[in-house]
Amino acid sequence: MSSGTNQLSNWVEEYTDDLYTWAYHKLSNAELARDFVQDTFLAAVEKMGTFKGKSSPKTWLFSILNHKIIDHYRRKVNQPLKMENQSFARFFEDAGGWNKNQLPHKWQYEDDAHLLDNDEFNRILRQCLDALPEQWNICVKLKYLTEKKGEEICKEMEITPSNFWQIIHRAKLRLRDCIENNWYSG
Repeated sequence: MSSGTNQLSNWVEEYTDDLYTWAYHKLSNAELARDFVQDTFLAAVEKMGTFKGKSSPKTWLFSILNHKIIDHYRRKVNQPLKMENQSFARFFEDAGGWNKNQLPHKWQYEDDAHLLDNDEFNRILRQCLDALPEQWNICVKLKYLTEKKGEEICKEMEITPSNFWQIIHRAKLRLRDCIENNWYSG
């Protein structure tokens, strides 16, 4: 076994769990996270000759993984958006104000401060996030789960700021509607 192959085998043993944890955090999909980690090691095999040791192997592997994740999101964001007959007109009056029948409800939970600790609420929230169009889902996760700034997301995803904020606004409307219909419906 060559020293490069031996070295890579050691890296697989040493870094797979950390790479997977990071990929899952970024992608929220176990199968996709496993695929990305595998692709990272395949890319490392192909680029082994370019690794100069100026950074740690872990840093180099994470860099490869992060580039793969960014490319994945760019491809998703640049896909045309399908609006499956979802109209936002019902939320607003002709003059642009909130439709009185669609005003946000006051959410009441016995312990609002700990709502995110409730497993059932988290299940519904995840379902509502997953029901968003892929492009919206990605933007919401980058903004609110990874706490990236809008400008950074726009640059990373190659979208305009106005497009980004429109996506966030529409996604929040859809999430609110989904949560109210599935969590606060009683």
